[in-house]
Amino acid sequence: MIEKTILLVEDNPKVMRNNTTLLKSRGARVMTAGNLNEARLKLSEQLPDLVVLDIMLPDGSGLDFLRELRRQSTLPVLLLTAKGKSEDVVTGLSLGADDYIAKPYDLNEFAARIDALIRRAGMLKESVNIGSLRFDLLSNQAFLDGKDLLLTQKEFALLLLLAQNERKTLSAEYLYEKVWGRPMNGNTSALRAHVSCLKKKISDLTDDVIIAFSRNEGYSMTIL
Repeated sequence: MIEKTILLVEDNPKVMRNNTTLLKSRGARVMTAGNLNEARLKLSEQLPDLVVLDIMLPDGSGLDFLRELRRQSTLPVLLLTAKGKSEDVVTGLSLGADDYIAKPYDLNEFAARIDALIRRAGMLKESVNIGSLRFDLLSNQAFLDGKDLLLTQKEFALLLLLAQNERKTLSAEYLYEKVWGRPMNGNTSALRAHVSCLKKKISDLTDDVIIAFSRNEGYSMTIL
């Protein structure tokens, strides 16, 4: 199971809390930013699968940020607008927003809009390139410098998750739960075996993709 990462750009603590709780309960990884500067920082650290963007923020307009974002990315964007602000909706859609929802909104509708946008983006996005790695999301194949790594389904899921979080340390429990879809409950042997196979397949081709283990912390990947 490969999780989706969603960036919430929102300055209202209650709205942020409710949206975060909802999305995490549906299996998403949530990044949060209370203003545009924080949003820019988060995007520089990791590219999410979708951005939920409030239009009115303390350090500027979400519409200006959307214009800025569209110069460098086609990330799906769901706008949060104030009720009755139809001019904001028109401007946002013309700038490249994929959908919008007006506050206050039903949380189930909010989740449905996000699911629809991610499904639509997934249909258009057939592969992901991360450094020298290319992931074919339709066939679940991973290629290193153009060569098929011949991975199993779980090896593919592990490698993609590590690559999407390059240079970040992910705990064994986190990796196991995301890839196997259930708690690890202290049994690390399956994860260790799969990581060992991954490292062997990668090292046969290059020394520039490194999977490291740190005791009591977890696994990380570095692409040189």
